[in-house]
Amino acid sequence: MLSVGLLAGTIIGAGVFSLPYIFKTAGLSSGIFYLLLGAAIYIVIYSMYAEVILKTSEKHRFVGYAKLYLGEAGYLSAILISVIQVIFVLTIYLILSQSFANLLTIFGAGVEKMIVFWVIGSAIIFLGAKRIAWLETLVTVGIIAVIILVFTLSIFTGKFLAENSILPNWGNFLLPLGPILFSLAGRQAVPDLVKLNGGYKKAIFWGVFISAAVYLLFVFSVLGLSPNVTEDAVTGLKGNVPGFIFLGIIGFFGILSLLSSYGTVGRDVYKSLELDLNFPFWLRFLLIVFGPIALYFAGLQNFIALVSLVGGIFLALEGILIIWMWLKMTKKRLTAPIILLLLVFITALVYEILK
Repeated sequence: MLSVGLLAGTIIGAGVFSLPYIFKTAGLSSGIFYLLLGAAIYIVIYSMYAEVILKTSEKHRFVGYAKLYLGEAGYLSAILISVIQVIFVLTIYLILSQSFANLLTIFGAGVEKMIVFWVIGSAIIFLGAKRIAWLETLVTVGIIAVIILVFTLSIFTGKFLAENSILPNWGNFLLPLGPILFSLAGRQAVPDLVKLNGGYKKAIFWGVFISAAVYLLFVFSVLGLSPNVTEDAVTGLKGNVPGFIFLGIIGFFGILSLLSSYGTVGRDVYKSLELDLNFPFWLRFLLIVFGPIALYFAGLQNFIALVSLVGGIFLALEGILIIWMWLKMTKKRLTAPIILLLLVFITALVYEILK
């Protein structure tokens, strides 16, 4: 249960809030198709990565495994993917934290609330794996409860089928691919998941399955409650969810979810910088703690654009590298299912670059 909560808690983060807007724009059937496809792909990818971790005697993180199995080219690619990607992801959390903080009855401007979030989230990075796992599990349970309540409210509005297209919007058919990859990303939790639970396959399956089910409930909830679906999903709930107390509850659990994911994701790359790259403490601290807020104040504040960028480019490359590592470790040849996996990631990469 603890390992399932760790993975689901890491996955359920900022990406979920891009999905209602993406599903509405691309059509519900397109969104559901990519959500199911993404869940199946990530169950396989996380299982591959867990197998690499278990069958390698040396203790590494993503960058170290890439160097061990893929040589210098894989090593340099993994550095680019893991370090830069995570700094972008933490920046996305900072952007979204303002939307949730504004649902709470707290005084102060959005930027001031974001800075408070940044300070707390940075502190969580330095907690131990077991403490983060418990935090992820508790927060995930709370978020699921809130989403179920919002979904129940949305059923009684009668707006869902009337105001949302089920058919695909073929002009935006590939649009959900990058955000779905981002939304289901949780590779950073796999090393700790393996450490907590040797029987990783069931934990991976249920962690991904629960995340995808929660996402679907959340999408239906927001589309059923709010005719004005905003890019962050949260802002559009104002005026459509009854009572400021309920909005406050959503804001509270949303902030907790972001904080727990901020800690897990930040901790993974921090440990990678320590174990794989031997960076001194002060440099690890500067990159992981101050990198995200520096990007934010440099002007990277567009939520959907950053989600698509990270999912379509960095996470597509990450998936390709994990498959490559696994093939090298197991000494297996390319098969039709593996080629299909690679084609999905390549499609996401090419689409995002062309877009």
